[in-house]
Amino acid sequence: MAFLDAGLRTQVLDWMANQVPESRIAHVLRVEEMAIALAQQHQLDIEKAATAGLMHDLAKYFKPNQLLAMATAEGLLIDPVAYANPHLLHADVSALVARDEFGVRDPEVLAAIADHTLGRPNMGPLSCAVFLADTLEAGRGDSEELQTLRQISQQNLTRAVWMTCDYTLRYLLNTSRLIHPLAIETRNSFLHRDRWHAELPNVQAAPPYSMAS
Repeated sequence: MAFLDAGLRTQVLDWMANQVPESRIAHVLRVEEMAIALAQQHQLDIEKAATAGLMHDLAKYFKPNQLLAMATAEGLLIDPVAYANPHLLHADVSALVARDEFGVRDPEVLAAIADHTLGRPNMGPLSCAVFLADTLEAGRGDSEELQTLRQISQQNLTRAVWMTCDYTLRYLLNTSRLIHPLAIETRNSFLHRDRWHAELPNVQAAPPYSMAS
C-alpha cells in the first residue's frame, strides 16, 4: 500500500504481530484495502481511510478487564450491554491506542476507528467506509447478500450502512445475542437519512466525532 507513511504502517504491523493472531492481521489488511477502495469511489481522503482501516482492531484482543479499565479511565460511557460484553468496547479503545501509541490526532480517523463496530447515528462518510469495510471485506464470505451489500457500498454509503446494520442485526437475533442500542440507533438514523435524502438531497451529515486528547 502506498497510501500510508511506510514507517508508520510498519510500526503498526509490527505492534499487531505481538498483539493479535495472523488471521486477524489478514482481516485488518482486507479492511484497509476495502476502506481505501471505498474512499477512492466516494472521493474521501485515502490516507485517512488507510489509517483507520489499518488501526481499527488494535484492541481486538485486549482482555475484558483491560477494555473496561481503559474506557473508564477515558470517561467513556459504558452502558449495561457493554458491561455484559466488554468486547464491544474494543472499537473505542482501539481509537485510544491509535492516539496514544501511534500519535493519531485526526478526529475523523479516530472517529472512524471508534465507530467501526456499532456505528453511530449521523457518522461521517469516512466512518461509514470503515464500518462497511469491517463487515463486508472479502474474507467475510461470498453469499449473495454480501455481494449485494458490497455493490451497494460502491454506489451509496448511506443505504449500505442501514442495510449492513440489518444484515448484522438478523445474525444477532438468530443467535440470541445481546444487541447494543447504538447499533439500532445507527440503523434507524441511516434508514431515515436515506429516505430523507430522496426528498432533500442537500441534507448535511453531523460533524465527525471528536475524541479528546
